Amino acid sequence: GPYYCGIGADKAYGRDIVDAHYKACLYAGINISGINGEVMPGQWEFQVGPSVGISAGDEIWAARYILERITEIAGVVVSFDPKPIPGDWNGAGAHTNYSTKSMREDGGYEIIKKAIEKLGLRHKEHIAAYGEGNERRLTGKHETADINTFTW
Repeated sequence: GPYYCGIGADKAYGRDIVDAHYKACLYAGINISGINGEVMPGQWEFQVGPSVGISAGDEIWAARYILERITEIAGVVVSFDPKPIPGDWNGAGAHTNYSTKSMREDGGYEIIKKAIEKLGLRHKEHIAAYGEGNERRLTGKHETADINTFTW
């Protein structure tokens, strides 16, 4: 759609907030590595990392805190709701990309596949831990799988 990685005042709503957040994260020493507009108007994504171990979680929490403060100053509200606008729109879900050294070496794809298969064994437990409202987002539409089906 027109908002995904869009440019211009009629597509990139809130870019001033996103840019302020990015700069504040850099100033705070957070390993922020990217930003982009998403599918819904005013929906943005930021990437933290690459980070090692638990610091990845620490950095995302600190980045979210900074985002809350930036939006407070701007007089707007940030939402982490998995489906903030009902209807024919993509949702908003955090995703984590990770790898181990062996995944990046020769034969790494086989190790990746084994790791994914292990994740599938605990699909229901993982979904239960991801927070409320994901059933509104994970419908099998809008670039998602059905919440009850593990796919990759």
